[in-house]
Amino acid sequence: MESLAQLEALCERLYNSQDSVERAHAENTLKCFSVNTDYISQCQFILDNALTPYALMLASSSLLKQVTEHSLALQLRLDIRNYLINYLAKRGPELQSFVTASLIQLLCRLTKFGWFDDDRFRDLVKESTNFLSQATSDHYAIGLKILNQLVSEMNQRQSAVASRLQELALSLCLKCLSFDFVGTSIDESSEEFGTVQIPSAWRPVLEDPSTLQIFFDYYAITEAPLSKEALECLVRLASVRRSLFTNDAARSKFLAHLMTGTKEILQTGQGLADHDNYHEYCRLLGRFRVNYQLVFMASTFGSQLQTVVCLLDLIHLSELVNVEGYSDWIQLVAEFTLKSLQSWQWASSSVYYLLGLWSRLVTSVPYLKGDAPSLLDEFVPKITEGFITSRFNSVQAGFPDDLSDNPLDNVELLQDQLDCFPYLCRFQYENSGLYIINTMEPILQSYTERARMQTGDKSEISVIEAKLAWIVHIIAAIVKIKQCTGCSLESQEVLDAELSARVLQLINVTDSGLHSQRYCELSKQRLDRAILTFFQHFRKSYVGDQAMHSSKQLYARLSELLGLHDHLLLLNVIVGKIATNLKCYTESQEVIDHTLSLFLELASGLESTPDSMFRTDAVKCALIGLMRDLRGIAMATNSRRTYGLLFDWLYPAHMPLLLKGISHWTDTPEVTTPLLKFMAEFVLNKAQRLTFDSSSPNGILLFREVSKLIVAYGSRVLSLPNAADIYAYKYKGMWICFTILARALAGNYVNFGVFELYGDRALSDALDIALKMTLSIPLADILAFRKLTKAYFAFLEVLFSSHITFILNLNTNTFMHIVGSLESGLKGLDTNISSQCAAAVDNLAAFYFNNITMGEAPTSPAAINLARHIVECPTLFPEVFSDLKAQILASQPVDQHQRLSVCFDKLMADVARSLDSKNRDKFTQNLTEVQHGVSFVGPA
Repeated sequence: MESLAQLEALCERLYNSQDSVERAHAENTLKCFSVNTDYISQCQFILDNALTPYALMLASSSLLKQVTEHSLALQLRLDIRNYLINYLAKRGPELQSFVTASLIQLLCRLTKFGWFDDDRFRDLVKESTNFLSQATSDHYAIGLKILNQLVSEMNQRQSAVASRLQELALSLCLKCLSFDFVGTSIDESSEEFGTVQIPSAWRPVLEDPSTLQIFFDYYAITEAPLSKEALECLVRLASVRRSLFTNDAARSKFLAHLMTGTKEILQTGQGLADHDNYHEYCRLLGRFRVNYQLVFMASTFGSQLQTVVCLLDLIHLSELVNVEGYSDWIQLVAEFTLKSLQSWQWASSSVYYLLGLWSRLVTSVPYLKGDAPSLLDEFVPKITEGFITSRFNSVQAGFPDDLSDNPLDNVELLQDQLDCFPYLCRFQYENSGLYIINTMEPILQSYTERARMQTGDKSEISVIEAKLAWIVHIIAAIVKIKQCTGCSLESQEVLDAELSARVLQLINVTDSGLHSQRYCELSKQRLDRAILTFFQHFRKSYVGDQAMHSSKQLYARLSELLGLHDHLLLLNVIVGKIATNLKCYTESQEVIDHTLSLFLELASGLESTPDSMFRTDAVKCALIGLMRDLRGIAMATNSRRTYGLLFDWLYPAHMPLLLKGISHWTDTPEVTTPLLKFMAEFVLNKAQRLTFDSSSPNGILLFREVSKLIVAYGSRVLSLPNAADIYAYKYKGMWICFTILARALAGNYVNFGVFELYGDRALSDALDIALKMTLSIPLADILAFRKLTKAYFAFLEVLFSSHITFILNLNTNTFMHIVGSLESGLKGLDTNISSQCAAAVDNLAAFYFNNITMGEAPTSPAAINLARHIVECPTLFPEVFSDLKAQILASQPVDQHQRLSVCFDKLMADVARSLDSKNRDKFTQNLTEVQHGVSFVGPA
């Protein structure tokens, strides 16, 4: 390069030229700055002397690539780091924004890579705050940008940083609160997330009242979209884990502050006219009590599982009612909910969170302690009536005939609105049941009269049918659950019968007279779908020999009202409705599908579905929902007792369903992913919850089921052809299988020697199929997909730790392939993976040392196999230390050889040829001393 001016001209062409040939020439000429470490000093010269931003950008981006792709000496990296901090402090405010962003990215990349190499790298957080104390807003912005980029870099996420200081500050806070501290890999496409697992070191900050207050203040002083980000931060703060707080008193203070802040927003209404703010505020209210949320679907899984859920999610409503100002807060929330229900067009997507809050409150009433009134008796009935009224108002106003807009046509929207509402109805069931009956009676009577007269305006009839459809859906949702507060079981069954009788009376009208001729009309189809939904839920709750014997009051009342005195007569009604639909709805595919689904359920339960009919959409949806619910329940079992209850419920009765599901749906990731993820959670021995009695075979039995599942999935997925999106189609299921096996093998609840002792192939079959899956994935693909990479190396670490004989008994080519993959993991930038690979290599080397180097002639099959591998691949365990020493010395200047030789001698000082812990510690001490005393020049 003849001059700096020439370089600046080339940089101008590189970034701005429209001529591809000219641009390629400039790129090729300037490539040396990013690939040759000798040009690092010249990059610094460019930063100090260049005048154009494009030359500065070249220097910065080149250094970024050098830092990322080369193992630079520690002191060199520290020098670059210190230079960048001083450079940004001196020239940062005058630089172009894209140059500043590039330099900050370089600084944060250096910090990330050096975090565990030297404590001086960790000073960046403190040094960034020094920028915030400067007098100019430009320095303040640079400090916030550094912190933003540092969080993004550490979390391996990159995002654009806004220019305004408030937005930068909020963005930084939101990123910190959204950081995946425990590696749960939350699905960010979903609005929902679990408990926020912030570190214990943050406890003083969280318990400081000013932390919450600053976000409430931000919300008050900013406009959308910044105000929405402030609410998002509050949503996450409201979701922090309960165990983070020092004690219950600290938790109560936090809750009181949260309640006060949300109350003030309700009192002023500030910002709620903005729809995004409104929606986020509803989410904030919905996060109250999230740490004690009940799993509502548990009622469908049997009494034993309900016991597990109740033990897990015991709600202490007394915490809320004892907070000062609770009565004002609950009244304001009730008024806000009622207004939201009335504004159904504005708040249709937000009401879900409000109803969720109220449903959790009413389900916690049985556990309320103390004398403080909850005031739920006053407000819940109003909300119940308000919801029904709002549905009628939406019908009267008229939804367009668009499946995405009308909840009666959109299953997901309908489920969102009705998941929580039945719990409000059953809270004061006698009052709400009577209200529903009194509401339905005149509508049903009007509908009946029009059928009898065979006249009526079609638009008016459509409105009536839409109202009836809503009522039937609501009754179906109520019948689906049986949890009731303040009402005896007998009274509850009588009310269920009263509501059900109205639906059964409605069927006589829909299938006769004028209405029987209107099957092709959309409003009639909506009503019939609602009736089918009612039958599905009613059948599960009250049809069948066992259900009939446990529901005598219901059938006694149905006998008085309609003459239906047992479940067989109810079955006749259901079958009759199925026959009518199949005969008359030939033009409505959706109604026919729904009808056939009901018929399938009548013929057999989910578990007893024959193989020929198991591949249906109904079974698919049921499996997906069941697996997601079970995974949520399993994630919440944090004690030996609650896990034992879940295990006893699941094994052995329901395990065949998992195997059947994985066998029939291997080619459908929508099914296999939630199923495998549930099993990955179920085998995880967190908090020592999988500690069975010494005489219990449960650990072995559980692993047998794991083996069956892995073998069933692996043997089938390997035979499937590759798809365009091979990660989603194959690799995702495979890495979850690796995770399942790694957790089961390392869980310390299975004596794996039992399998070989008794000739049980559960362990060997699982390892064999897992090996076949790993070998089917090219190493480049393993390294390309982050989650696959993590699962693969975690699995290898467990194998080399506890099942190394399996590795050693492989053929030499396969053995060397696996060992070679460990080398790739060691060279990666992920410290967790490199640590796992190092542990695997350590176990292999220890086995070699104990059984071959220090032992006599190898006698065990594993040792003999390792010796065979070494004969075929003599470079596997060469004179490692001497070879490494020679390589390093050869890469350094001659005048450095003597000094480095002395350092290597110190490395082995007082280190014996043994693997005991004291000897290992001595070597580690020597290595640390040599590391601090040695600086390399060039590639080393």
